[in-house]
Amino acid sequence: MTKVRFGVLSTAKIARNTLIPAMERAHNAEVVAVASESGKAQDFAAELGIPKHYESYTDLLNDPEIDAVYIPLPNQLHKQWAIEAAKHGKHVLCEKPAALTSQDVEEMSVAFKDNNVIFMEAFMYQFHPQHNRVKEIIASGEIGDVKLIRSTFSFLHDLNSGNIRMQKELGGGVLYDVGCYCIHASRLITGEEPVEVKATANLHPTHDVDITTAGTLKFESGVIANFDVSFEQSFKASYEVVGTKGSILVKHAFRPDNEGGNGVLVVNAEAGQREETVQGDQYKLQVEHFAECVHSGKQPMYSVEETLKNMRVIEQALASARN
Repeated sequence: MTKVRFGVLSTAKIARNTLIPAMERAHNAEVVAVASESGKAQDFAAELGIPKHYESYTDLLNDPEIDAVYIPLPNQLHKQWAIEAAKHGKHVLCEKPAALTSQDVEEMSVAFKDNNVIFMEAFMYQFHPQHNRVKEIIASGEIGDVKLIRSTFSFLHDLNSGNIRMQKELGGGVLYDVGCYCIHASRLITGEEPVEVKATANLHPTHDVDITTAGTLKFESGVIANFDVSFEQSFKASYEVVGTKGSILVKHAFRPDNEGGNGVLVVNAEAGQREETVQGDQYKLQVEHFAECVHSGKQPMYSVEETLKNMRVIEQALASARN
């Protein structure tokens, strides 16, 4: 199979440490170029063995030998460069959140359709097979009817740093950064959109971004999903599905890559408690799925329409928290 040739817009840490190595592991993708507008592209390319480097994003987009771009830029820049990539006929794999508002996503969607390019927001966690296993257990009836989902994603962050996570104008804040995962997971497991969204937050007194946020989603089926996310707490990244007969705890829901790719499910049901380990390389699987869509022309399992739905819930949670 011909490999999808990727260009990377930026020398971001996540590109260096995570996505570029995943592209190297993928059977149908390769990285052929990197661009940086801060003068780092040449050294970055030399360090990682990338054949081409550019000192501007536009120059990379003008390269006819690039099929797709990966965008790990600050959140505020995702919309601009995703649209530019589409205008240049490049398919787009973009870090989450894909944009800062649902209106932004709608405008992006028009560009993708007008230019016939594939777009996917990089919610890598959903490609780990442990989540399909959770759905299988639910469908079997082992834990009964689902009534509650609890999700959490937090890590201790330097709140006084100049990091982009603390810059409001760049799309900073914990809800954009990791809260989007909890919202996505609740939608993924229920297969529904919430009919009520409520949230509360601690805002940083200087930077005016949310640093701890907790919220509740209510779905039409009656399922309640509670979530909490924080830059002020020790690392945790899990969710639990509670039913009328039992529960499933997904211990490493969002970052099983920190555990060697091992997802661990703790199932409590009428037959007792058991633990299941599900192995997967979520970043590699994400890249391969996207590349397969580029080759086939089929829309990804996580389409721009799904990105729009998730963004609408994030917007509602942010508005609720600030009001």
